[in-house]
Amino acid sequence: MSRTTFSIPGWYVEFRSSVLRQLPRPGDGLQNIDQITAGGWVKNQAALKNVLAQTLIPPKSVSPEKFGLFIDLGIITVPDNYVHDTQLASFEKKNHDKFRFYDDDITDKNFAKVTTKLVPGQKFHVKVFKLIGATTVKERLAFYKSQNAALVGAQGISLIFEQKRNLLSRGLSYYSFNEKEALWIDTDGHYRMPFLDLDLIGNWGIGLDYLNYDWSNKCLICCFYLI
Repeated sequence: MSRTTFSIPGWYVEFRSSVLRQLPRPGDGLQNIDQITAGGWVKNQAALKNVLAQTLIPPKSVSPEKFGLFIDLGIITVPDNYVHDTQLASFEKKNHDKFRFYDDDITDKNFAKVTTKLVPGQKFHVKVFKLIGATTVKERLAFYKSQNAALVGAQGISLIFEQKRNLLSRGLSYYSFNEKEALWIDTDGHYRMPFLDLDLIGNWGIGLDYLNYDWSNKCLICCFYLI
């Protein structure tokens, strides 16, 4: 009886070794991993496989049919008194009573990291896009990159509310992206994405969604174009 053998290519052996070398280790500073977290991944191999695939495999080209322009909000200007380190605290203090719900985890500490840090005096042309059908996280991020849009996160949402909220439609949620590495991670290990919500009766909300969850056609993405 013949036996079929499978040859693992050398490039893959090198790739696998590189991944193993970069895995978080116990006591490794900011990259530290504890026994409970490691055990959770051991028990959930399917989720681990999915996370690794999403991280390591580049996205396929974006299908333009999955994204359509919803509204052009025009120009947003970063105020002269804008301070990145205190913007979210100042925004909450000024506007908290205007919101039906306001997620307490949207803080300057949790969202200190941003892909694009806003600077006083900058001007952005802001467009909002709708999702057409099902989209993945990788497709949404790839769409941002295809648009050459700045990723401005929660701070961008605060400026949309302050300067353009009268143009937003009811019954929809408006998301402002960051690269995954700049998102806040909650105590359960989930990456959280900030959004601005306006319900059907006109109540405002500002909250956090899960990065990897499926989004409905009521979820819109905001693109900031530096001008």
